[in-house]
Amino acid sequence: MVQSDLQASDPIRGAMRGTNQTRVRAHNERLVLSILRQDGPLAKAEIARLTGLSAQTVSVIMRALEQDGMLLREAPRRGRVGQPSVPMRLNPDAAFFHGIAIGRSWIEHVLVDMTGAVRASDRQTYDWPDFDVVLDRVARSIDALEEVLNPEQRARVEGLGVATPARIWHLADEVTVPRDKLLAWQNRNFAAELTERCRYRVQGINDATAPCAAELVFGTHCSERDAFLHVFIGYYVGGGLVIDNHLYTGPTGRAGAIGTLPIAQADGSTRPLYDLASLYRLGQFIVASGKDLEPLLKLPLEWSSVEDEIEAWLDQVVPALAHAAVTAVSLVDVQTIMIDGYLPETVRARIVREVARRIEETDFAGRDRPEIREGTVGPVARAMGAASLPLAARFLV
Repeated sequence: MVQSDLQASDPIRGAMRGTNQTRVRAHNERLVLSILRQDGPLAKAEIARLTGLSAQTVSVIMRALEQDGMLLREAPRRGRVGQPSVPMRLNPDAAFFHGIAIGRSWIEHVLVDMTGAVRASDRQTYDWPDFDVVLDRVARSIDALEEVLNPEQRARVEGLGVATPARIWHLADEVTVPRDKLLAWQNRNFAAELTERCRYRVQGINDATAPCAAELVFGTHCSERDAFLHVFIGYYVGGGLVIDNHLYTGPTGRAGAIGTLPIAQADGSTRPLYDLASLYRLGQFIVASGKDLEPLLKLPLEWSSVEDEIEAWLDQVVPALAHAAVTAVSLVDVQTIMIDGYLPETVRARIVREVARRIEETDFAGRDRPEIREGTVGPVARAMGAASLPLAARFLV
């Protein structure tokens, strides 16, 4: 990020500073949009203070963004000496973004606006992820979701992101199809072929990391965004790592994906985290009880029919996640761990509460205990993370 020629002394914003050089006006516009996304409506003077930009530079930027339809004026704030300040906020209709998550047996598709509100959504299921079938369904879903937009809004659709498993062809054994049926995912480029089928450039992300991207861009825990570990409980367990307000993906794109983290067992053996704290494991408890898996597949999530199975599952989830938290803090200096998932809110809250209790009982040998918090995006976080890609690429620093 370009640093300001002013001293970056603001303790809240830190490195999120601007520059008054004309040649980086586009950067400054992105910076203003990023600040408004994180902090909500702000007056020009507040933005100048947070960014280090001059009042004149901020005024020019805000005026241009308003003329481009990116910003809207709020009611003036009165009651102070001098002229009333006029806060500006993001215009929800300024831009729209598609986000698509592809799983072993489902497609989750959202169309979101500039503020992250979901304008339309679609969820489809299938027996196994045939490449051409998924490609065709996604292409048709794009047109279907855009029917909620008027022509002017359609012209403001800025892009499409897609989240897929890292090696989706390895799912062959799980979905009980011959391995060669999934090799198309290894030999063909889904994002490139989808780009040819629609009018957008398609950007891709690992589905394990996507929920962390969603929390970073669309979440509401602004103060925790500088550095945190994000855990998402889905069919497997995914993770993402934010450092210095940036999603850190590493050289392979899978940094922070903690699902394979070995968890010590009472008998001296180890089991991967995904084998203990995943919905796949919860499904095993449900099937063993002779019950239907349907509650795990439908939105909105209603799990009251499998409460006994949830209890047995949580007996494994909580200690496993607590162990993972201790390991994460030992390796990376994060003070916040967020837990989200394809879960009812009550189940998510209980997991967070019980993991936090275990953390309080753990000896951290002089290290600070991390704060365990709920993620704020919820079940559609993978698709929302995919939608964050074109938004960040086009409008954010």
